[in-house]
Amino acid sequence: REIYSSYIRHVRDTVRITADRTTIRQAMASHHIASEYAKLKRIKEEEGLDILTLTDRSGKVILRINNPGLLGDTLNDNEFIKYVLSLKKAIGSTTIADATELQMESPNLAKRAHFKFIDTPKARIKAESEETAGMMIGAAAPIFDFKDNLVGAVYGGILLNRNYEIVDKIKQTVFQGMKYKGKDIGTATIFQDDVRISTNVLREDGSRAVGTRIAENVYARVVVQGLPWIDRAFVVNNWYITAYEPIKTISGKIIGILYVGLLEEKYSDIKRQTMLTFLGVTALGLVASLVISYFLSRNISRSIGKLVSASRQMARGKLDVHVDVKSRDEIGELAGTFNFMASALRERDEKLKEFATKKIMESERLAVIGQLAAGVAHEVNNPLQGILSYSCLLVENISPDDPNMELVEKIAHQATRCKNIIRGLLDFARQTVPEMKYCQMNSIVAETLALVERQSIFHNIEVIKNFDSNLPNTVLDPAQMQQVLMNIIINAAEAMDGQGTLSVATRTDPAKEFIEVEIADTGLGISKENLERIFDPFFTTKDAGHGTGLGLAISYGILKKHGGTIQVNSEVGKGTTFTLSLPVVEEAEKEKGHGRD
Repeated sequence: REIYSSYIRHVRDTVRITADRTTIRQAMASHHIASEYAKLKRIKEEEGLDILTLTDRSGKVILRINNPGLLGDTLNDNEFIKYVLSLKKAIGSTTIADATELQMESPNLAKRAHFKFIDTPKARIKAESEETAGMMIGAAAPIFDFKDNLVGAVYGGILLNRNYEIVDKIKQTVFQGMKYKGKDIGTATIFQDDVRISTNVLREDGSRAVGTRIAENVYARVVVQGLPWIDRAFVVNNWYITAYEPIKTISGKIIGILYVGLLEEKYSDIKRQTMLTFLGVTALGLVASLVISYFLSRNISRSIGKLVSASRQMARGKLDVHVDVKSRDEIGELAGTFNFMASALRERDEKLKEFATKKIMESERLAVIGQLAAGVAHEVNNPLQGILSYSCLLVENISPDDPNMELVEKIAHQATRCKNIIRGLLDFARQTVPEMKYCQMNSIVAETLALVERQSIFHNIEVIKNFDSNLPNTVLDPAQMQQVLMNIIINAAEAMDGQGTLSVATRTDPAKEFIEVEIADTGLGISKENLERIFDPFFTTKDAGHGTGLGLAISYGILKKHGGTIQVNSEVGKGTTFTLSLPVVEEAEKEKGHGRD
């Protein structure tokens, strides 16, 4: 681009200096410009111009160096003349000269510009078969008289068609004439539209490839889209690493392309040689690697074999295995880790055996204590019934004014409390097998609420019922389930101190596999530390004498026998929600429900 631009500057400077010559200004002012013909012809030849023409200030030709006898025509359509006469400034650029203009200047220039297109691979389809216009590096400059009045213009230019000076200078400057396998390694071309008008790219017969055309994909990007192309491209008969950019007129219209390219063959050969060398080195490396790998793998496989054997023995329960691998690599580290793991497993196994033995002994002791407690409770229950009966008779028969009345009532109250404790203990210890029936949970919940709603503690409690009308029937023990519900509902009423809202809802889970009963209160709530213990036997937060701590433990056991669960969510000061979950069991599976754990 810089070399091409230097020629534009040369033509522009030559034309501008010519317009500033004193003799030219004097001749224009005196209308004797023909007297300067010899000087202007010498300038044209010395500066290598193909055209040098003078016009008056209206654009009318007053001297044409190539054809001095042809005068009087106007160059008003010439974009350089129009620019100079309107803006009074020198200008230089590239332009297209049509066949008529070239013929008027010189038949020789018209002949140089004429090309018949040569079929070229990958070129675009084109209706025309020849080119008659020519591409020129042109320039124009204004001529002023000595009072700085515009009196005319000088127009000059170099025809690029079949002018190889620029492209050969580019090749020599950039590529320094280097060759590869007898071919020029670098080439340069000037295109007029898509036709090579000046190039040092050679055809198969060794002649310059003028008249050949550019590849269609390159033309579409550079001329149509106005973008540079920097990529590999097919040039006449070979692939080149190329750069193309548009050549524009002074108005910005794209009229041609400037190209340079490097022969790709050299780099393809280098790539091929590099690949062959790489493949050779790779093959040798592969052979060496296989040999080394064989010896390494044999040593590694022996160590791994020991590890595999030890692992199988450990899987069969033999925890005293030991792997003897003394290498200092990863296999040795793995063997050491394996031995450490085996030692840790032996130690853990021994601790687990010791822990299991201890737990079994504790379970047996608790079982004995449980049996003893159940037996004691059973034996105590009979005399306790007598004490309770006689104390109640005394309360009925003694006079209210009798001073012993208060003592007798205390005996009856404490005997009743002992009876309730023993009954709960017996219920907890007996592990009663549920009597399973095909029931509707909505009915059981409704009956339970009907039983408790009449108690005085429920007088100021609002009960909200939300039963699922499509709740399926299931197999369960209605009496035991009623006991669970009553325990939870009464606990909720006591937690609200007889005042608040009790919400009872029934539903099925999304999979329709479980029936859920949700009981929510607005009571005091349960703290996090107590929430983990509420199902433990004899745990209670009630005052002494107001609970045995067996109600929720029994309820938990009943739900477990039915194959269900009980969950609790609580927040202190806001209330507690119990969610009972029971599996949906069809009547045909009733027998399977017996003995459910």
